[in-house]
Amino acid sequence: MRIVNVQALKLRIPFDHGGPAPLFAGKPRTTLDSGLVGWGEAYAPDPQALCSFVQSRIAPLLAGRDPRQVDTAQIDRTLHNMGRSGLVAHAISGIDIALWDLRGKLEGVPLYELLGGARRTFIPAYASLLQYYGDVDLVRRNVEASLAAGYRQVKLHERSVEATAAARAAMGDGLPLMLDTNCAWTADEVQDAVNGFEPLGLTWIEEPIWPPEDLRTLARLKAATPIALAAGENASSRYELEEMVRGHWVDYLQPSAIKSGGVSTLWALAQLCEASPVQLAPQSAFLARGFWRPCMSWPRNRAGWRSSGCSASSRTCPTAARFHSRRAAFS
Repeated sequence: MRIVNVQALKLRIPFDHGGPAPLFAGKPRTTLDSGLVGWGEAYAPDPQALCSFVQSRIAPLLAGRDPRQVDTAQIDRTLHNMGRSGLVAHAISGIDIALWDLRGKLEGVPLYELLGGARRTFIPAYASLLQYYGDVDLVRRNVEASLAAGYRQVKLHERSVEATAAARAAMGDGLPLMLDTNCAWTADEVQDAVNGFEPLGLTWIEEPIWPPEDLRTLARLKAATPIALAAGENASSRYELEEMVRGHWVDYLQPSAIKSGGVSTLWALAQLCEASPVQLAPQSAFLARGFWRPCMSWPRNRAGWRSSGCSASSRTCPTAARFHSRRAAFS
C-alpha cells in the first residue's frame, strides 16, 4: 500500500456571517496505488503558495511510502530550514489530517477508533462570530441571530468593552460569552486592557497579547487577572503549545488542527492536558476535516454536536468553535 499522488486543491468558501466575508482555502489530498484517497484541510491565506509548497516540497517526501508509517514530525524536521511555522506548518497540518484519514479508511474504522474508542457521542458548540470592528449594532444583531439559531454560547472577535457589553446585554447574564481579541495588546498595554472586561463575566479572553509567542507576559497576566485566559491558535510550534500546558499559563489551550500539526499534534496535546488543570479547547472555525478533526478530545457527554473525530476519544475539552454563517456556493 503506497502513496502515488499528493495534491493540494484550492477551495474558496464564500459565506455571509453578518459582515464583510473573508475567503478561506486549502485542501490536501493523498492518493494510494489502490485508488484510495485521504483528505485533509490546511489554513491557506495564500492558496497558491500552499499548493505550490505541498507539490514541490512535501509530495516528494511521501512518494512511494506506506501512509501508516509516515511520521509528520519527521517531515517537520526535514523541512525545518524552510520555516517552523506559518505556511510550512499549515501545509504539514493538512497532510497529517489526510494521512489519518487514509489510516482510518485502510482499517475500515472512524478516526476515534484509531485513538482508543469513543467516550462521548455529542459535543457542545459555541457560535464563533467574526470581527465587526466595534460596530455595536452589528455585534448585537449577530449575537441575537446566533441565539435564534439555537446556540447558547457565543464568542466574539472584538477589542472594545462597548462591543462586548452589547453582546452581554443581548445574551443576558446566564449564558457563556467568550472574547477573542486576536493578539490585540503589547506587554505594557495588556493588563489595563483586560481589566476593563472584568465586569462582563467572560468565560475566557483569548489571545490578548502581541506577539502571541510572548509566553513570559502571558504567564504574568495569568497570575494577575481573574479572567480565564485562552491561547494557542497562533502558537509557532507544538513545543510552544506544550510549554503553555506545562507552565499552566492558560486556562484553555487552543491548538488549531489546520495550523498546528494536524491530528497528531492535537492528540498529543489532549493526552498532555489530561494530567493538567489546563482544558483543551481546539480552535477551528473552519469546515470539513479542519472542522471535525478538532472534535477529538472532549471530557464528558453533553448536548452538542455529533462527533466522529478524536474529541470523541479523550477527556479534556469543554466546547468548540463553529462559525455561525449562511454559506453561499462553494468554488
